[in-house]
Amino acid sequence: MSEIPLFCVVAAAENGVIGRDGDLPWRIPSDLAHFKAKTMGRPMIMGRRTWASIGRALPGRTTIVVTRDPDFRAEGAEVVGSLTEAIARGRAIAARDGVDGVAVVGGGEIYAQALPVCDRIELTQVKLSPSTEGAVTFPPLDPASWVEIARISGVREARDEADFDFVTLRRRTAGRAGA
Repeated sequence: MSEIPLFCVVAAAENGVIGRDGDLPWRIPSDLAHFKAKTMGRPMIMGRRTWASIGRALPGRTTIVVTRDPDFRAEGAEVVGSLTEAIARGRAIAARDGVDGVAVVGGGEIYAQALPVCDRIELTQVKLSPSTEGAVTFPPLDPASWVEIARISGVREARDEADFDFVTLRRRTAGRAGA
């Protein structure tokens, strides 16, 4: 049986900003619906600060929180000490539940660690460039490693604060840097 795919789900501004002060620097309810659709039913891996920013386990998904703090507890989530452990646990849950992937949902440090082993990126490209001062950013992508396979222009609803595109990127190389 082939390995269950690992993919990132991220909303990033044109300059790579993904967060500031434990929150998103924009309000785009259409992206939140997209996030829900991409993650529903699948295990999600996130860092402790992303867990704190969400504030709770999201329904319909098993949440795995990565932290170096052995005493950290997250009600309704599983807590592990490394990304490697989180990936193994996520794949076991995905296999048990019969789902097609494990979603990595942030933050910046977790994305940086996960990108070398991810198969795909589900990117909401937010057409803004907020200040990078004190912001969390998505790691720059090596164009030699990723190819865009789909792009859908987002339909900006009345409550969305910015324009956006939904972009799917696949890893170009067959081999990944281990998992």
